[in-house]
Amino acid sequence: MKDFPVFPTEYGVASLTLREIPYREDAYIHVQDVQPGRMKELLEECGRFCRACGAESIFAGGVGDFSDFSYHGSVIKMTLALTENSKPRANLWPVTEQTVGMFRSIYNSAMARVDYAGTLTSKQEQEIINSCGTYFVHRDGTLLGLGWMEGEVLKAIVSVVPGAGGVVAQTLFTTVNTDRIRLEVASTNHRAIRLYEKLGFIQTGEAMRWHRVDMEYFTKI
Repeated sequence: MKDFPVFPTEYGVASLTLREIPYREDAYIHVQDVQPGRMKELLEECGRFCRACGAESIFAGGVGDFSDFSYHGSVIKMTLALTENSKPRANLWPVTEQTVGMFRSIYNSAMARVDYAGTLTSKQEQEIINSCGTYFVHRDGTLLGLGWMEGEVLKAIVSVVPGAGGVVAQTLFTTVNTDRIRLEVASTNHRAIRLYEKLGFIQTGEAMRWHRVDMEYFTKI
């Protein structure tokens, strides 16, 4: 499903994220500009287009007044200051052309019920390999999980063994040459937030606030 970086209407401009519709039936409207007092009309037009593309759940965020729409959740920014060089607590296997399909499958399975997490498609496999920051983390022949770093940004951590998330993260952090690590996480992903706070991350801001767009709302006004 193709995204629309620019979706112009007479009421304003938004970008539409539709690539999750085939996998999760979710669509996202990122409002870039809206005429005063015309948020309802803009979201109705964008929402109807998303629904026509197959979206069952539609979320909107960006600039403007969303007070008429229920808050769903936020994308939270978190930062960890690395104070010393630590040793790996497990072993790392870089993702290769032979294993990238396995990486993608494990990631998608773990993220299927996580708000705002994007599905990795086969078209992204070369990007995953070329990033040089994707790993399987294992110890004593057991796969503990996987991780993805891009510079100082933690893009993903997945544990396949219950309770192994901390070991996976700390081992992954030894691959970076930086004094801090940044990440973004859904406010509704309470389990991940608890893990990050346990590792020493602190919340530093909000990247995006999402509201649910109920299409039935527009038939009542």
